[in-house]
Amino acid sequence: MDSTPSSLVSPALSVRTYRGAYDAHSHEHAQVLVGLQGSLQLEVDGRPAFVDPSCGLVIPAGSGHEYLAESAVRVLVVDCAAAKGTDRLRRIALGAGWRSGAAPEDAERLLSELVGAPTLQARRRLVLDDLAKTVDAALHRDWTVAELASLCRFSPQRFRARFAEVTGMPPLAWVRQRRLDAAERLLRAGLPLETAALQVGYASASALCFALRRDRGLGVRQLRSGPPVRASLDI
Repeated sequence: MDSTPSSLVSPALSVRTYRGAYDAHSHEHAQVLVGLQGSLQLEVDGRPAFVDPSCGLVIPAGSGHEYLAESAVRVLVVDCAAAKGTDRLRRIALGAGWRSGAAPEDAERLLSELVGAPTLQARRRLVLDDLAKTVDAALHRDWTVAELASLCRFSPQRFRARFAEVTGMPPLAWVRQRRLDAAERLLRAGLPLETAALQVGYASASALCFALRRDRGLGVRQLRSGPPVRASLDI
């Protein structure tokens, strides 16, 4: 059950992490949810919905809703009093600069921007968890956008557009990030450079070295002795 007080005088902003299933509940205040990482599935008054980094969702006061997060999902939540603009369930478009107002003290301004945002028409949810597992298991493959789109059951054109909305990058740039993340882990674990290169899809040790220096500013010696690689970008 949501613990936020129902008698909200001013909006309250928080960042919450969800994982697993959450039982249906409702509250007397409205909420605006904005996806930060991952995809949160919802059912609101019996209607399916979702939140990811491409959109926000307005949940009216009194609406019964439940969550499902298949992997860890981070969501910015603005709890607010019921008012015009929060009186119906709708998905909203996110302006390019909304993240700059994500500090708690900016909750009122952020709420005004989100509530005033255009409504997004219904669209299919792009689920990247399974795609990431498939790609990570075959990083040696020469992946194409068409193959990635097919795995997600999108046309290549629509896949490019939705992928950019959700991740902020082109699909093949995302694949390259995952290749380099894996290469860093393998090299830190002591795997020979040539072997690591072939495992993550580079034709030679020199090609991998060039990519690491160009994209990460890293050399092999640094990787052998430096801190663990950061987690790859999960959406």
